[in-house]
Amino acid sequence: MTDETAAGAAADAPRFHIVHQYIKDLSFEVPGAPQSFEGTAAPDVAVNVDVSVNPLGEPRYEVVLRMDARATASGTPLFIIELVYAGLLEVSGLPQDQLQPALLIEGPRLLFPFARNIVAGLTRDGGLPPLMISPIDFVALYRNRVAKQQEQTGGAGEDGNGAS
Repeated sequence: MTDETAAGAAADAPRFHIVHQYIKDLSFEVPGAPQSFEGTAAPDVAVNVDVSVNPLGEPRYEVVLRMDARATASGTPLFIIELVYAGLLEVSGLPQDQLQPALLIEGPRLLFPFARNIVAGLTRDGGLPPLMISPIDFVALYRNRVAKQQEQTGGAGEDGNGAS
């Protein structure tokens, strides 16, 4: 009987599974080459990351990780990378209130190492030192998104009530 109980519990357990992952869009430019390779100044690198989810019909969701990396040296663009990396995920057994955080936190957390490797390889193969993007706190990114949504919703509510 305990084996049946364990099997039933396993069947009811939440499931979070990557079915497929892929590059949706990729752009890499070294606009100042070959002159940009001659500089000795340390580059300023800016990396922006965004996450979105496209529902494809339960239990499938597409989690999209957008990464934009730009480097300049002495005011001259050194490289520009725009990567849109996505994963097709199957999610089941999660309560509805936990679905969005799981998709926007755990989804990109699973995809990030692969996207990071693509960026490092692009810069290396482009004749530059590999750009190793630091790990990203997707929990903080999610909290910032929720805070902005609440701020916009709260602000709209006050304006709707005629407050000045």
